Amino acid sequence: MQQRTLGNTKLTVSELGFGCMGLTSYYGAPADEDEAIRLIHRAIDLGVTFFDTAEAYGPYTNEKLVGRALKGRRDSVVIATKFAWEWSADGERHLNSRPDHIFKVVDESLSRLGTDYIDLYYQHRLDPQVPIEETVGALAELIKQGKIRYIGLSEVGPNTLRRAHAVHPITALQTEYSLWERGPEAEILPTVRELGIGFVAYSPLGRGFLTGEIKNVQALDANDFRRSDPRFQEENLDRNLKLVEQVEQLARKKGVTPGQIALAWLLHKGNDIVPIPGTKRVQYLEENIAATNIELGAEEVAQLEATIGKPVGARYAEGGLRTISRD
Repeated sequence: MQQRTLGNTKLTVSELGFGCMGLTSYYGAPADEDEAIRLIHRAIDLGVTFFDTAEAYGPYTNEKLVGRALKGRRDSVVIATKFAWEWSADGERHLNSRPDHIFKVVDESLSRLGTDYIDLYYQHRLDPQVPIEETVGALAELIKQGKIRYIGLSEVGPNTLRRAHAVHPITALQTEYSLWERGPEAEILPTVRELGIGFVAYSPLGRGFLTGEIKNVQALDANDFRRSDPRFQEENLDRNLKLVEQVEQLARKKGVTPGQIALAWLLHKGNDIVPIPGTKRVQYLEENIAATNIELGAEEVAQLEATIGKPVGARYAEGGLRTISRD
């Protein structure tokens, strides 16, 4: 697998990373731990070096799983994790990016991951109560201490990026980006490219929708968060399925899967973009990695972009949308 460098830094990762969230959280029942560890090992064997987790996934259980899976392999991989949330005794969470909180939780993440440094440490969501300059200043101090190597942000807008980058170079921005979520193209991608910041695309398969496998939300597990995702609701689902038909047509023509087409499209959008699809199954992991070998011509890319319109429904339910900053 080819390597890509995130922005104007020395952080080099595999062109396709692995999003670990679904192994423990949000997408139905957690994976069997032993199977999840074997899956991560298989990813490494196939050339994946970039693994994405967060304290919020579980919470905490995902980092513990990733730490166990990467034991003995730490030097050959890049670990990205995230902070920003604080949980009360009753399980409710709220944003907290105060420096004192960051200094506390980074040590907790290091312990769960079983490592003495984090390669890429993201602010998971912007805390409106704490100026971004204070947050990045604290992260810069963690770099001096050797606890983290690079700083990332997630789901922030161009103005916030500029303010943050003025305090300390930001290595990567992580935001949802796929054939059916192209919002970053308007302002976010031009800004990160101007500033020399890498772009990490989460949900590059549209939360699985672009694989063509999801035809009925009732088939999803009862605790799968997509059941409350506006784009998967029955009133929107049928109309959104028509978007997938265009991907399926090209996939049949090229003898590959719709998911592979979606990933290949994203990989063709620039060498500064690193998608991080996740899965619980080795079969899909291998399919995703094989997408790195699919060539799309300029005409095929243009056809996909011209025929796949904007999906119906917001990309998050109301609560999730409130945590996304576009400033």
